[in-house]
Amino acid sequence: MNHAQKVDRVAGQLRNRKSRAPLSRQKRVVSHQVPKVHDKKHTDEKIDLTDFDKVLEIDTEKRICVAEPGVPFCELVDRTLPLGLVPIVVPELKTITIGGAVAGCSIESMSFVHGGFHDTCLEYEIITAKGEVLTCTPDNEHSLIFQMMHGSFGTVGILSKLKFKLIPAKPYVHLRHEHHTSIDSYLESIWSHFEKRDVDFMDGIIHSNTQLSLCVGDFVDSAPYTNRYDWLKVYYQSTASRTEDYFKTPHYFYRYDQGVTNVHPKSFLGRLLLGKFLGSSEILRIAEKLRWLVLNDDRPDVTVDTFLPFSRLKEFLLWYEKDFGHYPLWVVPYRRVHDYEWLDDSFWKGTDDKLLVDIAIYGMKQRGDTNYYRLMEQKLKELNGVKTLISYNYYPEDEFWTIFHKENFEKVKAITDPDNIFRNLYEKTCRAAMGRD
Repeated sequence: MNHAQKVDRVAGQLRNRKSRAPLSRQKRVVSHQVPKVHDKKHTDEKIDLTDFDKVLEIDTEKRICVAEPGVPFCELVDRTLPLGLVPIVVPELKTITIGGAVAGCSIESMSFVHGGFHDTCLEYEIITAKGEVLTCTPDNEHSLIFQMMHGSFGTVGILSKLKFKLIPAKPYVHLRHEHHTSIDSYLESIWSHFEKRDVDFMDGIIHSNTQLSLCVGDFVDSAPYTNRYDWLKVYYQSTASRTEDYFKTPHYFYRYDQGVTNVHPKSFLGRLLLGKFLGSSEILRIAEKLRWLVLNDDRPDVTVDTFLPFSRLKEFLLWYEKDFGHYPLWVVPYRRVHDYEWLDDSFWKGTDDKLLVDIAIYGMKQRGDTNYYRLMEQKLKELNGVKTLISYNYYPEDEFWTIFHKENFEKVKAITDPDNIFRNLYEKTCRAAMGRD
């Protein structure tokens, strides 16, 4: 079945659907949102998108790719790298899909120059809940729909095709680990690389507020050796002890695939016996299938990405050490490429920063009676930060819509989903995800 036939099939099903019950997607690749026991998506009616997983075109001269949303980045890189090209932003886990990267705000270590994956996209084809097919670009009549697909978590419409930019790549990556003993020194180095653009890649691991690793790298043509971190060795641990490293380019992209800082299996023996077979997809699939046994929606571990203005990062890290104290943290600088329409205007008016920083927490056990998710939500509001919605969210609805742009969502939903069968952003991420309608 070619792409047009797939689109006709889905659009026809939506046009002829009589029910107004909520509708979720059925995809080939496991979801990379944090799995939850009571998520309504498990019992929703489904629309089958499992075959939307093909690369449709690669234009090597224009450095543009056209592909369906279910293409995982690992398969995409396998197609583009032999041509000397890669996507500009390749997320950290192998089977994150390009559609998921848009809907869920994926970033990585080239984001300090290019922003998120969405910022490298040129055009989306979208199927509305009524079965209409729209072509959306940043400057056509559907420009707001284009922008609101980013961070929408599937609530705006069905993304059926993407056109996005590629960048020249080389076979290897040379990585250097800068070791800092103070927050001030760490921030000075981040800002220096951001202003000079003197490296291809930049992210980091904070082991503590006195042991901070900044990992900067470049594409290179050759390497004296290569490492990979997909079995016995743990990448984040290497950032504390090594000063440099070399990778084949795909192994650099997926250096976190066994867990960013919450590696599975945790023990050396477990990795020896099972590590080759338990990447991010397998762990997520097991968690989804056995969620009643292995997950706890009442006191879930804290896994969350927080985005902070660079100027407020030191204040955040000092507070975090005192009130959370869970390490290591993953650090991803993120250039303010575009003031996203899905965030309320007040968010952008609250900061002049050209650089945001993602501080990602993985697998923190909650202590005592404190709801650490809610504590983080309140602190981010104070610091004019925001968190992604991939995990557990406890916002009261009125507070939620002071952060996220309700008016823009409503404008777009009136066109793409007037009966709200995909749920609105608050309903999906703060209520249905927790088992509440």
